Amino acid sequence: MTERTQGFPKHGQSADELLAELEAGRAKDADWRRARTFSLVYNPADPGLEHLQEQVARAYLHENYLNPFAFPSLLRMERDVVAMAADLFHGEPRAGRLSSGGTESIFLTVQVARDHARLTRGIEVPAIVVPETAHPAFAKACHYLDVTEIRVPVRRDGRADVAAMASVIDNRTALVVGSAPCYPYGVVDPIPELAALATERSVLCHVDACLGGWLLPFLERLGEPIPPWDFRVDGVTSISADIHKYGWCFKGASLLLHREEDLLGQQFFVFDRWPGGVYGSATTAGTRPAAPIAAAWATIRYLGEEGYLRLADQVRTASKAIRTGIGAIDGIHVTGDPVPGVFEIASDTLDMSAVGDVMDDRGWHLDRQQGGLHAILSPSHTAIVDELLGDLADAVATHGESRGVQARYGGV
Repeated sequence: MTERTQGFPKHGQSADELLAELEAGRAKDADWRRARTFSLVYNPADPGLEHLQEQVARAYLHENYLNPFAFPSLLRMERDVVAMAADLFHGEPRAGRLSSGGTESIFLTVQVARDHARLTRGIEVPAIVVPETAHPAFAKACHYLDVTEIRVPVRRDGRADVAAMASVIDNRTALVVGSAPCYPYGVVDPIPELAALATERSVLCHVDACLGGWLLPFLERLGEPIPPWDFRVDGVTSISADIHKYGWCFKGASLLLHREEDLLGQQFFVFDRWPGGVYGSATTAGTRPAAPIAAAWATIRYLGEEGYLRLADQVRTASKAIRTGIGAIDGIHVTGDPVPGVFEIASDTLDMSAVGDVMDDRGWHLDRQQGGLHAILSPSHTAIVDELLGDLADAVATHGESRGVQARYGGV
């Protein structure tokens, strides 16, 4: 896209001109359609699903879900999606709402915990306790909502340290958080122990399943040993799960489910001191785009359990092949014991940033982490396993200069 040289345009441009400029501007964008990215876009490699989503987006391009009673079709679809997710996570079918993404779901989680602590325990400035692997959205929410975040080091295997988290819980604590799985290492925190701790201390317990919520249930049904994490665990009071990740919807569609409708009620904002009438909202957003809601509903209905199992199995297949290949490359390893699909590539001796630079030059987009390179796999990655591993082996052999870098949780 050409650099802008003036301010507000004096004259309009034709649609053809603008579309051509947009297309030209994408030349250096990450090529997710060829499975060169490992986050940001979750690609199920399903042309039929992509076509359906495009049609749904077109049909609901202009509707505004600010007022659900003006668009009852959207209200019905949101309720359907929440109920379907509740069935998947063994929760209450009416105790949730859709949001624009994981960050908003986490914001709402922290807001509910804050208001619940104020209402039930009189704590004006409450605190939340999270493992250091918890998503930065928790820190962001605390920053905006005047809540104290206490971030606790994790165990050597990358999982939350329950004893360490217990040691910092006090009479200000409103919420304990675990991840299923955590983003950096793809491991599931010990949710039963965290939930039991939260129950013992009379605080809420949230499971951040934004990454894994729409993958773990199907991996479990395929026979993978997935640790307990959902509402089957006593003491879990809320779960966030992004439909635009392993739910295979486009951005932005997430949801927040509560164990009880009373907690959902604390999520609502109502303002009646305005000449414009009563203003109410169940999320932080006012205007809410309709297309992601309709697309989430259509995507789940299109795939069904059979489709989700098929895609989860493809993720598992790609993950097994790539992890096996990494294990055969001297000098690098996968950190810890992650669930299929999410992992860190680390090294005890090599400069993984240098390895990542080479992979970038060859068109791959592996995210940088403090201790290595990060990958989130989609079904589309089954087609590029050999190419990826070949380039990775070459990058390690020729450019992974030894600098004594120790991966923080490497080799566990």
